[in-house]
Amino acid sequence: MNTYTAKQITDQLRNDDPEMNLRTVRYYTQIGIIPPLELVGNKRVYTDKHLHFFRAILTLSRTGETLASIQEKLNGLTMEDIIRIGEKLTMYKPNGILENETHQVSEDVYLTLSPRVSAELRQKMIETVSQLIKGDRGS
Repeated sequence: MNTYTAKQITDQLRNDDPEMNLRTVRYYTQIGIIPPLELVGNKRVYTDKHLHFFRAILTLSRTGETLASIQEKLNGLTMEDIIRIGEKLTMYKPNGILENETHQVSEDVYLTLSPRVSAELRQKMIETVSQLIKGDRGS
């Protein structure tokens, strides 16, 4: 089990969000949006579990969720689900949103592509996904 001080976990989170700061980490800890800290020896520490919670919080907050709704949502989830949410954080990085192109293929399907994808490949991908969706509706 990896353990972190508040400063160390803040430094880890800054890799995901440069605006994350020690004050925010302490605030989230204080309001109980993350689980209680672990006791190791005579010190309270953050663990990888807390890191996953913070990443999930960052992801959900970038989708417009309030802290209250995030807290409510996280309370009912398994650790596996919380990790899965946190892994989507890169999709919501400000530069990614501005750089990447998102195409709505159907009411339920969106395709987000990097600008490094050629126009020809982009078109083929959109056509292929569209055909798959049409084929699925015909089944």
